[in-house]
Amino acid sequence: MSTTIDEMPNTLTRPAAPPSSAIADARNLLRETAAALELDPGIQEILASPERSLTVNFPVVMDDGSIEVFTGYRVQHSGARGPFKGGIRYHPAVSLEETTVLAMLMTWKCAVLDLPFGGAKGGVKCDPRRFSQAELERLTRRYTMAIRPIIGPHRDIPAPDINTNQQVMAWMVDTLSQVDDASAMASVTGKPIALGGSQGRSRATGKGISVVALELLRAHDRDPAQTTVAVQGFGNVGRSAALALFEAGCKVVAISDISTGLYRPEGLDIAAIAEHLDHLPNGLLESYDAPGISRISNEELLEMAVDLLVPAALEGQITGANAHRVRAWAIVEGANGPVTAEADEILDAAGVIVVPDILANAGGVVVSHLEWVQDLQGLFWDEAQVEDRLQERMARAFADVAHRATEQGITLRQAAYRLAVSRVAEAVHWRGCTG
Repeated sequence: MSTTIDEMPNTLTRPAAPPSSAIADARNLLRETAAALELDPGIQEILASPERSLTVNFPVVMDDGSIEVFTGYRVQHSGARGPFKGGIRYHPAVSLEETTVLAMLMTWKCAVLDLPFGGAKGGVKCDPRRFSQAELERLTRRYTMAIRPIIGPHRDIPAPDINTNQQVMAWMVDTLSQVDDASAMASVTGKPIALGGSQGRSRATGKGISVVALELLRAHDRDPAQTTVAVQGFGNVGRSAALALFEAGCKVVAISDISTGLYRPEGLDIAAIAEHLDHLPNGLLESYDAPGISRISNEELLEMAVDLLVPAALEGQITGANAHRVRAWAIVEGANGPVTAEADEILDAAGVIVVPDILANAGGVVVSHLEWVQDLQGLFWDEAQVEDRLQERMARAFADVAHRATEQGITLRQAAYRLAVSRVAEAVHWRGCTG
């Protein structure tokens, strides 16, 4: 069944970190990691820039007969370890700089999970909330045709991201199938089950966050039943993470989206809230109420005294301006780049554990890999089999990162980056790219 744009995760009003700051943070972190690894300067230079950046401008006929020209991007960072992989977002803040940063993060994310992919990212600068379903379809098909020369099942495999979903992926598959005279199922992941999508894909990122969070608790001998959780961003990722942690016995005391925040010190009934939102066209929390619930802001949620804080909205939510007010024991990054580099230093000095995005929110790309494999071989697994593979992959990656962090006396972010960059650098070395 198709999904309208109103049913997509609505995060359009959340401010993103300034792209120039984000790309500087990403490159500085690579520079620091390369120095720690004593990386060859040539390989460091290769990894500092994307292999390919495509900017496209394409026309779309709107419902009133007018023509609008939209700008889109597809950035491919590194293909050293395999085909490029990364989501596509529709958002007014989409830019080449932002897309470049996110493509680099995808490279590290795939490497830290030891997946045979390189990183890519794409997007269209637009406000999809003002589109009809027909306009959204025309925009998607035009954008797909514009980036078609550089995507494909063995080149670059897109997936959903902010304000895109399985319907958008279905239109992409259909467009590619028409022009390439093939099914194109393995060219895109995050598709409907009827078009070769994988069981468990819709909850994969949130489920992966919960796996990592529970592994963190286990490593520190903490009982999930005695663990309080706050989740910022109750879209697809945040909602799935909150539900999985709730089902594991954690006490989810606060959640928020662009409309409001909900707080109940005894714990929220996440299952009931999710069921309520399923019957709403926009899926926002503002319509939900129950005894004992208080309304809070996103800012208040970020500063709550909880065990686990899961920022699952957009980039740059915890910065140098508010990091000193964060009272969580640990932060599990559900979004990409929710904690800035300046905030990272403040949190580390305060003893706050941060599980980095390239590890914590990698569940989506893990199941995207499983979907791609299933499409290529034409053999599909049930949801339990997919979740078992996701659990095993995420737990192993956390163990690898945690072991390195403990062994070298560094943060989980530093450990994750050193693991990821070393794996990509090794692939670049063996390819002979330096001489």
